[in-house]
Amino acid sequence: MKSLLQLDKVDAFYGAAHILHGLTLAVNEGESVALIGRNGVGKTTVVNTILGLASMRAGTVRIGGETLARPRTYMAAQRGVAVVPQGRCIVANLTVEENLQLGAAVGRKGPWSVPEIYKLFPILQERAHTPGTALSGGQQQMLAVGRALMANPSLILLDEPTEGLAPVIVDQLATIFNKVAAQGTALLLIEQNMSLVVRVAKRYCAMAKGSVVAEGRVENSRAGLHDLEAHVMV
Repeated sequence: MKSLLQLDKVDAFYGAAHILHGLTLAVNEGESVALIGRNGVGKTTVVNTILGLASMRAGTVRIGGETLARPRTYMAAQRGVAVVPQGRCIVANLTVEENLQLGAAVGRKGPWSVPEIYKLFPILQERAHTPGTALSGGQQQMLAVGRALMANPSLILLDEPTEGLAPVIVDQLATIFNKVAAQGTALLLIEQNMSLVVRVAKRYCAMAKGSVVAEGRVENSRAGLHDLEAHVMV
C-alpha cells in the first residue's frame, strides 16, 4: 500500500518550546486514521509541522514519497494534502461560494466541484450567497470540509472537526467523512470524540507527551470505544 504521508522521528518546536519528540506516523493511500490523545499532547502540532507552521528540527516529513526538507504550507497543498483546521477559519466578508472557490485555488484536477459540494451539503447551496461567517457552527464546519474537498486532495487532515457541535451535526459529518473515504480520499482525523472515531477510522495512533505511544486497528464496538477512551486518558 502506497504511503501518502509519513513523519519519521520528528522533533518540532514553537520557539524554544519542544512539542513533538521523535514522533513517527504514517497514513497510506485511501486509509482513514485517527490521531487521538488528551489536550496538549501535540496533535495540532503534527498538522502545523506538516504545514511548516511549527519548526521541525529533526526527523523527516514525506508526502507522496517526496521528502520535504523544510515544509511550507503551499508544499502540502501542491502535493494533494488539504486541511480542515481547528476553528474552521472561514474567511470573513466572503460568501459561502467564494469560500468554496478558495479551495480550488491550488488547481488540482478531480471529481470535486461546487455543484458536487452542493450535492453533499444542500444547505450550502441554499446559503451560497450568504457571508460564510454568518452560518451556524455546524454549517461553517460543512463549509470548511467542502472547501478542503474543492482542492481535490489525496489526503485531508481534519483537526477537531466536531468541536462544539451538536450530536446531530456530528452524525451528519460522520456520514460525510465515510462517503469521502469510500471515494478513495485518505483521512487523518484528529479527534477527541471517540464515538466519531469508531465510526470513521480504521486505525488509530494514540499520542502522549509529543509522541505516538500506541497504535492499532479501530474496533467498531463498545469494547473498541472503551479501548480508545483508555488511550486518551494516558
